[in-house]
Amino acid sequence: MSSIRQQNFLLRKEKILAMAEILLLENNQDITLGELALELDIAKGTIYKHFKSKNQLYLELIILNEQRLLEISKKYNHDMKTYVSQYMLYNMLNSNRTILLHVIEEKLTNNERKLKDLFDVLYQVREERIIKIKDMTGAYLQALESAMSIRDYLSYIWTVTYGASLLLNSSHYQKAIGSRERLIKLYINQALMTPDKITSVE
Repeated sequence: MSSIRQQNFLLRKEKILAMAEILLLENNQDITLGELALELDIAKGTIYKHFKSKNQLYLELIILNEQRLLEISKKYNHDMKTYVSQYMLYNMLNSNRTILLHVIEEKLTNNERKLKDLFDVLYQVREERIIKIKDMTGAYLQALESAMSIRDYLSYIWTVTYGASLLLNSSHYQKAIGSRERLIKLYINQALMTPDKITSVE
């Protein structure tokens, strides 16, 4: 494949992924490759040139999302407070994407056995993201004289972020929410102030 054809091939793949994400979030549920092809005004067979199955397309969307999070880790790996804020805002301001991609990943993890190579890529990206912020997180916890481990603190941030995203994405609970901005700020502040409250357990 010539470099121009390869470039066009990659650009078309990016367009397919971008449109798939838009449709998925608009519908907040499953989409068909037929719907995707219709929206892009291309043949359904063209999509199969890039993705062997809809599950592969979904998993590549999850990897793309994880790569965006990796970029946040690279950009803010010298300031823990800014990193936590940006990480949480990325997820909470797009709570429907956060929840939907997580649900899809859980489904694929339990039911898809043919995409091991792509799962390996996903886990490698996640590992790289953690490595990028490991030293910064350790220094932050040490400065607060916290007994919490790096792994537990990062898991805690994810838990707060996902729980907040669930609430912000819930049509039922949104009726009881006053200011979304104030609530989001509260969650971020909570994640940042928790480590200095931890003491060693005898």
